[in-house]
Amino acid sequence: MDRTIAIDVNRLCKSYDGHKAVDDLSFQVYAGEIFGLLGPNGAGKSTTLRTLITLLHPTSGTATVLGHDTVREADLVRTLFGYVPQERAIDRFLTGREHLELLGALYHLTKEEATKRIAELLKLVELEEHADRPAKTYSGGMKRKLDIACGLLPNPKILFLDEPTLGLDVQSRLRIWDYIRMLKARGMTVVMTTNYLDEADQLCDRLAIIDCGKVKTIGSPAELKVALGGDIVSLTIKETARLGALASALNGQPAIRTVNATATGLDIRVESAEKALPAILEAANKLDCRLDFIDYHRPRLDDVFIAHTGRSLKDAAPAEESN
Repeated sequence: MDRTIAIDVNRLCKSYDGHKAVDDLSFQVYAGEIFGLLGPNGAGKSTTLRTLITLLHPTSGTATVLGHDTVREADLVRTLFGYVPQERAIDRFLTGREHLELLGALYHLTKEEATKRIAELLKLVELEEHADRPAKTYSGGMKRKLDIACGLLPNPKILFLDEPTLGLDVQSRLRIWDYIRMLKARGMTVVMTTNYLDEADQLCDRLAIIDCGKVKTIGSPAELKVALGGDIVSLTIKETARLGALASALNGQPAIRTVNATATGLDIRVESAEKALPAILEAANKLDCRLDFIDYHRPRLDDVFIAHTGRSLKDAAPAEESN
């Protein structure tokens, strides 16, 4: 992978009315990689993205895009990237082609440039046959394809995607994943926010786990899972009132590294399942705690999230600020 730094974020903070939406964030994005910001709603992902695309000024700290400061050189920075927001204001009555033509005029492309570029992009996102239909007839997946085509129209060096598959069906999500991989293969740098674990795992070369406005850890999905160490034994327990007692009984036992409570039971990180399982079963039996289900697996990205934040991404409650 090219280790040229495309984006450099240094101690970035953004506050609203005393609430820190982003709190001392630092990370780098390399040229040509897919970099993910993974976290629950309210974590600070979209605030970080909007700061990078110059829509927001940081309260403190700095960010550069291809070496240019997002505040002091905002006009120049805007010429370097494309942006696909969570929800684009699509005019239901314009066709897909008309959307792109309107955007081409806003980008001051010549008629020849716009015509050539639009034809290329409609082919890229497989909307050629639907280009002259009103957008109101498009499915959710087709609208997202049009969003991506709009983001790519200025031929950017970097593409920012805010929750690229939010609300899409499984088949549409997989198609969008294919387009993102294709953009990487063409050498584009992609920065995306997501709160889907499978999306981050499948697409991202590296990712930053963000919670409560802070970066908790950074690395490739594989590195983060390996660094966790040990396997996971997940217990589902009907008598949730006994969770605390069982967790206390298991903490500090040989072969058990950590014990975390979940909504339905316990996630236990173990050095050896063969050694840990007898101790787990014995402790549950002593406390008359009935185990409804036991699952044993290698570390997953949600286990990484739990290890660094103390809660599951699925259980994370939205904060006051939007993303």
